[in-house]
Amino acid sequence: MFKLCGLQFLLIIHLAMCQNLGDLHVTGPLKDMEFTIPEGGGLRFVYQFTSEPPAASFRLTGEKDGIIDIVPKTGILYLNGSLDWETRAVHKLQVESLDEKGNIVKGPYAVTIHVEDINDNPPEFDQIKYTGVVRQNSRPGKPFMYVRATDRDDPTTPHAQLMYSILHHFPNPYKEMLFQIDSVTGAISPSKMGSYYLDPQKQDTFTLVVTVKDMAGMTMNAFTSSTDVIITVKESLWKAPSTIRIQENSTQVHPVNISQVHSNEPDVIYELFEKEKLPRLPFSIDQNGVIYVTKPLDREEKDTYTFFVVTKDSEGELVDKPLQIHVIVEDINDNPPVCQQALTVIEVQENESGGSNIGTLVATDMDEAGTLNSRVQFKIQSQVPTAPTSNLFFIQQDTGILQLTSRSLNKHIASNYSLKVLVTDAVFQTICDVQIHVIDINDRIPIFEKSDYHNVTVAESLPLGTVILEIQATDGDEPATGSSYIIYQVKEGDPNNTFIIDTDPETNRGFVKINKALDFEAAPVYNLVISATNPEPLVQGVQYNSSSLTLFKVFVTNVDEPPVFHKTVYKEVVSEDIAVNTLVVTVKAYDPEGDTVRYSLEGDTRKWLRIDSTTGQIYTTSTLDREQQEIYTVDVVASELHNAAQKSKATLTLHLRDVNDNPPQLAMDYPPFFCHPLNGGERALIQATDADEQRYFSAFTFSLANDMNTRNNWEISKVNATHAYLSPKHANFEEKVYNVPVIINDNGEPPLERRVNLEVNICQCSSEKSCFIEVQREHSWPSAGQAIGILIGVLLIIGVIIGGVFFHMKYKQKNEKKSHQKDVKDKSELNPLA
Repeated sequence: MFKLCGLQFLLIIHLAMCQNLGDLHVTGPLKDMEFTIPEGGGLRFVYQFTSEPPAASFRLTGEKDGIIDIVPKTGILYLNGSLDWETRAVHKLQVESLDEKGNIVKGPYAVTIHVEDINDNPPEFDQIKYTGVVRQNSRPGKPFMYVRATDRDDPTTPHAQLMYSILHHFPNPYKEMLFQIDSVTGAISPSKMGSYYLDPQKQDTFTLVVTVKDMAGMTMNAFTSSTDVIITVKESLWKAPSTIRIQENSTQVHPVNISQVHSNEPDVIYELFEKEKLPRLPFSIDQNGVIYVTKPLDREEKDTYTFFVVTKDSEGELVDKPLQIHVIVEDINDNPPVCQQALTVIEVQENESGGSNIGTLVATDMDEAGTLNSRVQFKIQSQVPTAPTSNLFFIQQDTGILQLTSRSLNKHIASNYSLKVLVTDAVFQTICDVQIHVIDINDRIPIFEKSDYHNVTVAESLPLGTVILEIQATDGDEPATGSSYIIYQVKEGDPNNTFIIDTDPETNRGFVKINKALDFEAAPVYNLVISATNPEPLVQGVQYNSSSLTLFKVFVTNVDEPPVFHKTVYKEVVSEDIAVNTLVVTVKAYDPEGDTVRYSLEGDTRKWLRIDSTTGQIYTTSTLDREQQEIYTVDVVASELHNAAQKSKATLTLHLRDVNDNPPQLAMDYPPFFCHPLNGGERALIQATDADEQRYFSAFTFSLANDMNTRNNWEISKVNATHAYLSPKHANFEEKVYNVPVIINDNGEPPLERRVNLEVNICQCSSEKSCFIEVQREHSWPSAGQAIGILIGVLLIIGVIIGGVFFHMKYKQKNEKKSHQKDVKDKSELNPLA
């Protein structure tokens, strides 16, 4: 009872301090009530229920837990201790009022107290220490273990929202951590650095200090807990097998197991990925990582294969790095030797000595090069004919080189031999055919039909390719062979190869042609010595002599040729402002016959140039202007003094270099205008241009004339290098045309200036914002003479109109009278007929 009285005393003091509980909304009649109270906080006042007679006291029942109670006499609901959300989040109570006898007057009414959580519990890991295993070369970001912590606070509030992080990393040999943790899920995985550097040979154990914070780690007052994670690094199972070797054309039942790979992760899906786009990859893999070849392979079709093995999880995401698989198809001897040519033809001279190499038989084998499977060997199986002996030829066993066994060939005995050569490898054999032609030896020299073809006279103007002589030599060796074909050459007298000789391959006739232009002045006579030889060398003991030589003299006659310029095109660059009579260039020409040359110009349409007819010096005769024509081209004519018809031309091209000789000017299609009345802020864009060449860029400055009236009414502002805005400075303008003096300067060397009176129209505007009336139209009365002239003109027009009307009426009456007379006459003529 003392305790209650003490509590009542404290509550009375509290009520006294509050002065007016009604104002605080903490009193009220009995009814269903709900309260939200933070946990902790100790003794506190909750609410005061009021009653009316006959109610004399209150009673509280339900989940009081020894903490919640009510003062029976006053109806004050209070806490005598701290609520705990973790113990009970909601307290359900009933309150009722009683009379003096303890009977229920009102109620029971439900009183619900919701305990509001505060952050009063630190997070806790579910293990004191964690252990995990990671494989070398595991994919970065792929979790291999998890840590988990819980928080007893309300999970719907930030109090229980946890954030994981790695605080320390032992050892830590690199600047970046080898492991990472998902801050929300606690999943631990290798980092990119770890995926690359983790190696059990270097370090097989790591200790991570993992922390967890509540309040999502967002406040300084969050609770923090930590735990140790011991990680063991093991050697990666995910390794590419060494190069796989498969023998071609295997007779095993397919598919055949050729290798196996193992992922570091369980329950993965294995797949093959092609590096080469083949119609169908002859390999497969099962879900245990076993790799199969699905059909027999043919090395001659494809000798190597490269593909990748990948692993995926159930969602199709890659688990491990792709492994490259390399397969070599091993050769077996399954291809026979093949003759390179269906018939190998060899020519050999009849005087060839024994042991000479006369040719090579080539055979190939498609089996792997450099192995015994592709080694071929040769052996002569037969010789037809066998005369004069049956073993005239020998073939080297491993090279296929054919040799003569002795000097026994004689074209008169046999001109052709057919050989059957057996070509073998370790398993197969092939017959190759060889045909040998015995050719006549070159034991006869070409002989000219004439030892001297005397001379021929030709004009120096003959075109190239002209035949000036035909020559003939004969050879007694076998026709259509290298021993009888004749090659003609100028042996002496033509150091510059002015002449060339072509041979008719069927008749051996030679045609002497002009190979380079003839020049009487340089070489008026040629004394030629022509030789005839064979492409095949002569046999030993036989040599060319004077019978294979002939003489020939060419006389070149002079032709009057036009002068020749030293250069066909002359190019000069001059400034457009050079003075008149300035020497521009000197042209030079000469006459091959030595005649005097005279010069003149053609095509000088602007009359800018003149030429000294004797010296070829070209001068300016008037001022040049680049703006009229930047590249000026004329023809320079050189003619003979005594035969003006003999002339030639060269081209002179002048490139005129610009100087700043044109002041800037306005470039506008129509004058600017402003709509009346002005509202303020109007502006018109103006543009300047310059006829001079702009080597870099045009740059103009705009300004107004320095007079008070202009500067009080107008202003000008720069937009860019070529444009500016003209703006009125006030709105008090009349409807008329204003002349605004604008000064424009360019950036040339030297700079030039132009003053422009710019007409600016202040006018009434249409709805389309354009002037529709002419402003400041002049009105004046006509003079007396003008008035009399106008009056006479009006009277003349009226007289002409009246005269025309009168004439028309008279003409009409006359026609009507004639028509009436004609009608009477017609009737009189018709009556007798009737």
